Amino acid sequence: MPWSDHAIWWHVYPLGFLGAERAALPPGEPPRHRLPVLADWLDHLLALGCNGLALGPVFAAETHGYDTTDHFRVDPRLGTEEDLTELVERAAERGVRVLLDGVFNHVGRSFGPFQDVVRRGAASPYADWFVPEGDDFRTFEGHRHLVALNHENPEVADHVAAVMEHWLDRGVAGWRLDAAYAVPRPFWRTVTDRVRARHPQAWFSGEVIHGDYTAYVTEGGLDSVTQYELWKAVWSSLNDTNPHELAWAFKRHNALLDTFPPQTFVGNHDVTRIASRLHEPRHLAHALAVLFTVGGIPSVYAGDERAWQGVKEERVGGDDAVRPAFPARPEELGDDRLSVQRLHQTLVGLRRRNAWLVRAQTQVHTLNNTVLTYTLTDPAAGPGSGAAVAVALNFGAAPATGAVPAAPWTRGAGDGDVDAGSGTVSLPAFGWCVATAPGIPG
Repeated sequence: MPWSDHAIWWHVYPLGFLGAERAALPPGEPPRHRLPVLADWLDHLLALGCNGLALGPVFAAETHGYDTTDHFRVDPRLGTEEDLTELVERAAERGVRVLLDGVFNHVGRSFGPFQDVVRRGAASPYADWFVPEGDDFRTFEGHRHLVALNHENPEVADHVAAVMEHWLDRGVAGWRLDAAYAVPRPFWRTVTDRVRARHPQAWFSGEVIHGDYTAYVTEGGLDSVTQYELWKAVWSSLNDTNPHELAWAFKRHNALLDTFPPQTFVGNHDVTRIASRLHEPRHLAHALAVLFTVGGIPSVYAGDERAWQGVKEERVGGDDAVRPAFPARPEELGDDRLSVQRLHQTLVGLRRRNAWLVRAQTQVHTLNNTVLTYTLTDPAAGPGSGAAVAVALNFGAAPATGAVPAAPWTRGAGDGDVDAGSGTVSLPAFGWCVATAPGIPG
């Protein structure tokens, strides 16, 4: 297995997590050395069972980090290059890999090459880095302050490859590619092929919300993409008491696993937190059971392990509630919703003991108006052999039953029971169960 198949990411949005200023520091202001604080959270990450730290934007930017002004400079609100490299080194000492967030579809208007174009027009050597549109330049989804790069220009590919290699040389493990869906796939192929020549172990995951997920891997050269379809199906099916929606999403998910393991999640820095999204708090366990059993490479958004609340709103500052500041040390979290953190630990532990789940496909057995049961088996084992995991979810407010194949099941988590002889699963209201077996008889 490649190292990425064993990755479980803890996802942090540093500008929010570390309580940084909302806008870039004035010129001449000394850097704020905030990044070292994250090193004090590595033990928390490891205690969850994670082994990867996925960072949001850390490069110089105007405001929220996705308006980059210098890809080679750490945002002074967070610290210096030395602070970041020290964090990467301290993470590596604990066996934790660090993923950086690369914003390569667009830049902030203060980006040096763009400012040169503003001053010098067609005489600028960077004139072809951007695409004129009307009396301005092409932007990202209508946001004037986010100027789109011209991905048809080979010099832009040179720049992106140089940025990636600069930070990979300093020990990072890979890149999350922001707004990957807005960038032509041949551009990604050009860049990733070039970077892999020097860093063959680098991992690239693209933010893809809609479209042909598989094409970003086969044509774009990425290793994975964000599985937004499954994310939506998880909370939507639970809120609507509609297991059929989730079962349908599993079919699409299985098809993706034929080619690559998607990056799975139930929360991130761009969406309403899962604890706020779900109408019924008891459904949180169902969402987590799905996240940590289905194929893919899971991530936990910092704060979700304590069921933090936060609603994203479509307005200026609408992301603030899902990107809050954290205390300086994990001990300051106290015991609030510690039970949710322990549930994460239980399910991540089960995942660790069954690492083959990363590429395992989901087979549905019971599907009705309130109950969904499914199993996964080790894809490297033959029929009737190899480890197996069974999951049963009761979406409804009344006790219910379902079934999985008969096997010597051992309950690993949840409040339901599986009869090993018959495969019958008994579930209380809003109940759930995850069980394991050495194999399912053929």
